[in-house]
Amino acid sequence: MRGLTHRAVDRKAAMPPGTTSAYFRTRTALLTALVTRLVQLDQAELHTTDEGLPPLHTVEQLVNAMGMLVRQRLTGEGRRRSLARYACAVESVRDPELREILVPRENAGREAVRLFLAAHGVTDVENRTHTLLTCIDGLVFDRLVSGGEVRREALEGLVAAALRQDASDG
Repeated sequence: MRGLTHRAVDRKAAMPPGTTSAYFRTRTALLTALVTRLVQLDQAELHTTDEGLPPLHTVEQLVNAMGMLVRQRLTGEGRRRSLARYACAVESVRDPELREILVPRENAGREAVRLFLAAHGVTDVENRTHTLLTCIDGLVFDRLVSGGEVRREALEGLVAAALRQDASDG
């Protein structure tokens, strides 16, 4: 985050010095614009990914879709965005405005998971959807930090846990 300066953005964008500061007067404004753009790009990626997927009816289909999303987040441009998003998340601990921008958004992918869990008899769909997607996010973070890939077995385990009926569920 220390490297995010108006000058650095000007250099990276091959713009004349001062261009970035003309649009984003403060570091806070620059950071807010960055976080807003990251969220827009993530939402667009999730929308595009969802358009290419069939409806999720089986555990295998859900695990395959999650595997595809994880690979997107761990490679190429998705990897760069993931690293930036996590750096911004840490920064948002001190900035409520950034935290609000980073709140998980409704999107077709989240809705597909919600519908899948409901169709499989999960009674606490909202909490299970949130927990499942948060755990996947944690796996992405772990692999970004530690290297390697997310194993299919890990995704299968998370889906199995999301589908598991608690004794209190009846």
